[in-house]
Amino acid sequence: MPILQVIVLALVQGLTEFLPVSSTAHLYLTSTLLGWNAESLSFDIILHLGTLIAVLVYFFRDWLQIIGQAFGVQLGHDEELKHNRALLWLLAVGSIPVGIAGLLFNKQAEGAWRNEYVMGAMLIGVGILMYIAENAGRRVRDLGSVNFADAVTIGLSQALAVVPGTSRSGITISAGLFRNLTRESAARFSFLLSTPAIAAAALKAMHDLHKEHHLRDLLTFPYLIGIAVSAVTGCAVIAWFLFYLRRSGLRPFVYYRIAFGILVLASAFLKR
Repeated sequence: MPILQVIVLALVQGLTEFLPVSSTAHLYLTSTLLGWNAESLSFDIILHLGTLIAVLVYFFRDWLQIIGQAFGVQLGHDEELKHNRALLWLLAVGSIPVGIAGLLFNKQAEGAWRNEYVMGAMLIGVGILMYIAENAGRRVRDLGSVNFADAVTIGLSQALAVVPGTSRSGITISAGLFRNLTRESAARFSFLLSTPAIAAAALKAMHDLHKEHHLRDLLTFPYLIGIAVSAVTGCAVIAWFLFYLRRSGLRPFVYYRIAFGILVLASAFLKR
């Protein structure tokens, strides 16, 4: 794959994976508009690895504290996390639904569902859901109050993210808002919850690549650049988005999703 294509798609991945706008739709449509072939399995891995590195680096201290507290060791000083020593187990519970959904619907998600009609409809539908969540949630709870019901609700919503155009962060942050979490706390839980799912997807893809005897592709210069670009961009986006959510809401992303979804559907109908 040409290095320019790698860099452009890695940038798109890093910019859109953690914003509630659907990275899958943006990657698919970027490739379509520029006339590029569908991404290979090895390139799919570098996107996952880049975003996995981003979320692990940014939340490294949080993960240390969460894991330590689960086993009775205090490794951090975040006050919200201190009040929820069961958070590791809640994240584990919340990760189960997306794992099941991935096993059951992976072929559809990578095949029949990966089209402009599905993506456009999900961009608009989840955008409307985000608007409702933004207005319905009371935004009075932080991570210290997250409980089993929250983990199950947000985990079930993450399972819907296997459908292209949904946006993992968009659907899980909305679920958090419906559970009356603050915007920032909903986003933090969303990103923490995404870590096991992204890691599992990367490991599965690496296993599939190993079976095809192409694992060494990941060590080529263009792919290493792609991992770095995706990781650095993703880390910067996480930092900016959490900063933004402390002061503002999701409406700009709602309007963007709906407008983008309409354009995607219009383009699909015009091609008929």
